[in-house]
Amino acid sequence: MNPSYLCLTDLLDQNPSAYEYFQTLPPSMQDRLRREDDGVISFNQLQARVAHLRAAERTKR
Repeated sequence: MNPSYLCLTDLLDQNPSAYEYFQTLPPSMQDRLRREDDGVISFNQLQARVAHLRAAERTKR
C-alpha cells in the first residue's frame, strides 16, 4: 500500500521517488501542479494527475 502525505509539498519532501519524478516534469507542469495541488497525497495520485493534465493538453491541440 502506498503511504499518503498531507499535501503535494509533503509528498515531495518525504518521498524521494515522487521528488525525482516531479523534477523530470517540465517547469510549466510543475507550476500547474503546485498551483492546483488537487489533493495529491501519494505518488500514484501524482502520476495519475500528470497523465490527466497531459491528456487534457493533447485534446486542446
